[in-house]
Amino acid sequence: MLLRKIFNDTDSKWKPIIQEFEAVLGRDGVVRRKDELLTYECDGLTAYRQRPAVVVLPRTTEQVAAAVKICDRYNLPWVARGAGTGLSGGALPVEDCVLIVTARMKQILDVDLENQRVVVQPGVINNWVTQAVSGAGFYYAPDPSSQIICSIGGNVAENSGGVHCLKYGVTTNHVMGLKLVIPDGSIIDVGGFVPEMPGYDLTGLFVGSEGTLGIATEITLRILKTPESICVLLADFTSIEAAGSSVADIISAGIIPAGMEIMDNLSINAVEDVAKTNCYPRDAEAILLIELDGLEVEVAANKKRVAEICQKNGARNITSANDPETRLKLWKGRKAAFAAAGHISPNYFVQDGVIPRTQLARVLKEINALSERYGYRIANVFHAGDGNLHPLVLYDNSVPGAWEQVEKLGGEILRLCVEAGGSLSGEHGIGADKNCYMPYMFSEVDLETMQYVRDCFNPKGLANPGKVFPTPRTCGEAANAQKMAQFKEAELF
Repeated sequence: MLLRKIFNDTDSKWKPIIQEFEAVLGRDGVVRRKDELLTYECDGLTAYRQRPAVVVLPRTTEQVAAAVKICDRYNLPWVARGAGTGLSGGALPVEDCVLIVTARMKQILDVDLENQRVVVQPGVINNWVTQAVSGAGFYYAPDPSSQIICSIGGNVAENSGGVHCLKYGVTTNHVMGLKLVIPDGSIIDVGGFVPEMPGYDLTGLFVGSEGTLGIATEITLRILKTPESICVLLADFTSIEAAGSSVADIISAGIIPAGMEIMDNLSINAVEDVAKTNCYPRDAEAILLIELDGLEVEVAANKKRVAEICQKNGARNITSANDPETRLKLWKGRKAAFAAAGHISPNYFVQDGVIPRTQLARVLKEINALSERYGYRIANVFHAGDGNLHPLVLYDNSVPGAWEQVEKLGGEILRLCVEAGGSLSGEHGIGADKNCYMPYMFSEVDLETMQYVRDCFNPKGLANPGKVFPTPRTCGEAANAQKMAQFKEAELF
């Protein structure tokens, strides 16, 4: 029986389901008109679309729990969604599901500067956390490019990173505790207000679980003191390989910048057209952005050493900035890179593979070869310090067959990353986009063991079904198994 009919046919015997949601959330907390549901049919990965059967908009933990209990009682599949900025289809609705949207849960519940922690609801925007504490000399380190619009709940679900993940780590390194609604509607607390807690690390298990284990409704975050000194350097190069060599040499010298980012020529010109920073030389094959922070004497010394390393690797020019205004200007283009891609192409598809730093030059060369073979331009923007690539494949979805080719190209890029000793994802998650490629990294036993964990929390399989793990329906596993056999065979030689 189609649940869509259940929700749209108010005269049906399923009318009590709608009434139960409205009793808990109010009439304005339930969205069921077809035209209004269009808003929620995809996340940032717009290539996949699926309209949910109904959307609910809770404001409190108790409302989330009540909504989940209704889903559990009627065996309704449900998907959690924050701001909808995810890039792997993690918040993509599944057919005939209930979409639980946390956008109204946007309160900062507690700010404890003495203990360097903040408690927030999941709908709080990432950048709001820093804004709430910056006046007192603190900040929240994880900073995805979408930090002015992405929500903390989504960051937790995907274990998001950002520019500063090289030195300060990704979301999981900054989450101390969580209040969770698990798939039967129970409310539990994991972690706490101190760094180390006895028992299993359920906080670490939940962060990055992509909504398959439940919904975080209160999140305790660690905040950091603002460094005494911050300096940003921009070095431009005549080759992307030279920029990559500089990254490896800087790390080898024992210097750990707060962030190191590379952009290629296509990205440079795209962001200059849009952001108009007038900081990025349009004729450079690549630029390397390096942020150093810490004590003033430490930053000064490292600034000199980093400049020497870049010059040794052929940097043409090096610009540096210590004042906040100029630093933000240097970062402006990098933060606008994804948006800028939309101005040079009708559509783009971004991947999120990770490789060892030592493999940068080889993998980028092979990505360029794939670009030529498939006939699609690829703009490379990435967290160079930890090898997290973000190749943006530019295409036109109105061209018949284009998306299918781009999807194959994306899979080839991920295969390259795993083959180089890397990973399928650094911060965007697996979601619906990359679940078919999980066998690239994991054996059947590995995947089965992960499913044990999911089944423990989510025995009915109602929470975000079809995500993270490969399924025959979504992946055509027979064909994928053949590809994997070829890939494994190639590894042996």
